[in-house]
Amino acid sequence: MLGALRRTLQSIQTSTKPPRLTKLTLLPPKIVMVEFADRSLFNLSAEFLRTHSPAVDSKIRSVGGEKVIFGRRHVGIMSAEPIGNYGVRIVFDDLHKTGIYTWDYLYYLGSNKFTLMRNYIKTLKKHGLSRDPSRRK
Repeated sequence: MLGALRRTLQSIQTSTKPPRLTKLTLLPPKIVMVEFADRSLFNLSAEFLRTHSPAVDSKIRSVGGEKVIFGRRHVGIMSAEPIGNYGVRIVFDDLHKTGIYTWDYLYYLGSNKFTLMRNYIKTLKKHGLSRDPSRRK
């Protein structure tokens, strides 16, 4: 019984594997365009990619126990470096460059872009933060 359940779960996990990346285009300074074998095409903004960085040290502020990146509306992309056959390191103009965006993660971001961005904006509002950078004094 347990073996059958395990096989079923494994088949569900493998059937939901994201399609293969077919093209990645950097449109500096603000857009990364990714295209996948299932013909999905996503335009991902620099701000969106920066605020959803997979890196641990994304200059995150902890607000009420929640990790929040804010003030990145105008961030740009300086370059993108391929990492093996599985991802890309994006270098942002705020000098963040430690996140590796796997093809699967880019597909996830593209497929959920509107929900993720809406939740990000709600989190900022909840904590009185802004997408705009802080004004320097």
